[in-house]
Amino acid sequence: METAVGEYRDNGIRISRRELTGALGDSVTVLPVVVAVAALTELSLARLLLGFAVFQVVWGLYYGVPVSVEPMKALAALVIAGGLGVEELAVSGLFIGLLLLFVGATDTLSRMESLIGRPVVRGVQLAVGLVLLETGVQLSLDGPVYALVALSVVGVSVAAGRRRMSALLVLALGVGVAVATTGVPTPRVPTLEVTLPSAAGLSASAAGATAAQLAMSVGNAAVATSLLLAEYYDADVSADDLATSMGAMNLLAVPFGAMPMCHGSGGVAGKYAFGARTAGSNLILGAVFGLAAVVGVGVVAAFPLAVLGVILAVVALELCRTGVDTADLPLSVGVGVVGLGTNVGVAFLLGVAAHRIRPYVGD
Repeated sequence: METAVGEYRDNGIRISRRELTGALGDSVTVLPVVVAVAALTELSLARLLLGFAVFQVVWGLYYGVPVSVEPMKALAALVIAGGLGVEELAVSGLFIGLLLLFVGATDTLSRMESLIGRPVVRGVQLAVGLVLLETGVQLSLDGPVYALVALSVVGVSVAAGRRRMSALLVLALGVGVAVATTGVPTPRVPTLEVTLPSAAGLSASAAGATAAQLAMSVGNAAVATSLLLAEYYDADVSADDLATSMGAMNLLAVPFGAMPMCHGSGGVAGKYAFGARTAGSNLILGAVFGLAAVVGVGVVAAFPLAVLGVILAVVALELCRTGVDTADLPLSVGVGVVGLGTNVGVAFLLGVAAHRIRPYVGD
């Protein structure tokens, strides 16, 4: 801890091998989910990647530390599972952007987190993980041979002590299969145009997804990320600052076809664990995503769905592991199970209600 803080203060922004490996540690939280969304919807992979490329650089330079930029996983999981349409995704992203911008600007985020309760946030993470796991298993059955090969890669990775890299290695396997099928893709610069969602996106599903994602954004993307940035890099970045930047990011990016994005403690932990000590890792990862947006679009159509299913299962298990790391396991598990059986928004609302009344019931 002491060494890491001193290293951060003395080095400023660096481009080095450690920053490169740190950037790869963060990409584990982004690429599998983004590829899945692009493969299973009509959203443009190029525009999704370009959004992450731009804001990795923007927030790295703005905060001066290896801050993460990740997909909003509650929304992504529902889109991947077919419970949320593209129009509803855009509506949710814009509405969450407005809410986060408001609560961040008015310094009310810490009070919201107290109202929601950390066990409820963990329960929402568990619910999202279970939804992704169910979808991943279903996709894996599309091609058992590919799925078994991908599972073997995961097993070897875990045995070698590289558990966090397993999803990225399986992603590389899927890309290799896709390139072998279609050939090397032709570079193509993404086109940009502003498209606002239609009224069809205003639905009960979008409202429930917004509530569930807000819980994760408050607990994981803002509060937990703020704590980790202070612990790892001695950075004074408040949860409300992070909420404000997430709000602005989504209001600017979603109309251009980008995916709703957030910060996240998982990405910060991944960067730190793999060596990142400066915002140079953000610049490197931004360049990688930008390059992928230009050359990687044609690969998605040929990406094996069974391999994609294994990737989603790996990401899902990580989320589930985080979800059960809670001070109130029965409540968190209850929220997770209800979220899988009904929907994540309903589970969130019931979880908040249970969290608020449990102290009185206990007396």
